[in-house]
Amino acid sequence: MTMPSSTPASVSNMPMATDADISQPSASVPPVAQAMPHLMIVDDDERIRGLLAKFLYRNGFLVTPARDAAQARRLLAGLEFDLIVLDVMMPQEDGITLTRDLRRHLTTPILLLTAKGETSDRIAGLEAGADDYLPKPFEPKELLLRINAILRRVPLARPAEILPKVLHMGAVRYDVERAEMWRGGELVRLTASEVQLMRIFAAHPGIPISRSRLVEDLGGGRGQAQERAIDVQITRLRRKIEEDSRQPRYLQTVRGAGYMLAPD
Repeated sequence: MTMPSSTPASVSNMPMATDADISQPSASVPPVAQAMPHLMIVDDDERIRGLLAKFLYRNGFLVTPARDAAQARRLLAGLEFDLIVLDVMMPQEDGITLTRDLRRHLTTPILLLTAKGETSDRIAGLEAGADDYLPKPFEPKELLLRINAILRRVPLARPAEILPKVLHMGAVRYDVERAEMWRGGELVRLTASEVQLMRIFAAHPGIPISRSRLVEDLGGGRGQAQERAIDVQITRLRRKIEEDSRQPRYLQTVRGAGYMLAPD
């Protein structure tokens, strides 16, 4: 990663949580940090971990670094995070493999850092369950903007007064206020991006929403790559809603208009 020349090279004054802090996570954290969003930075490059940790701390985040997937798992067993920044190219277990495994039980937003800039590689990350990706090299300012954009999507949105509080889609029901999806008595795990997509669709049931509008509402950039990323997110969401995602009944494609949620 190419860091700008203005980014501090020293991290000696940066307060960071470590494996030893798990049992008493607040011991080395200043009082003001209790209100900070808590990020985990997973990267096998010690210099990049340190630079990013100091930069993000100075911008209002509590940061816990992890050198690899194994350490990340140990930290996740004892700490809660608001977002995980995860490098793709790591030895032993890569970032995409870790993302896919974490998504089985974790809904914490994940932002992938990848040296692979091809659209197919980015799509692979999204399909694994990542909420966003950032190709290397990048400016730390862009990382900060993307992190803030993801975190803005996580809090509960104000429910619309005239809309139903629960949407039914066959065996699936979606609680709009709680942002929870259930299939019978089983909670369906949703990523932060999927939660935001459901909020958008739930606010406009029966109304087609264009891909460009979805990209904008999700805080992404413009272009075909971003719209293709929306297609990937929709495909993943359909697998959680539909009995047969290849023949969607509830999350429909409206030719020339976009996507539409059609609950019962």
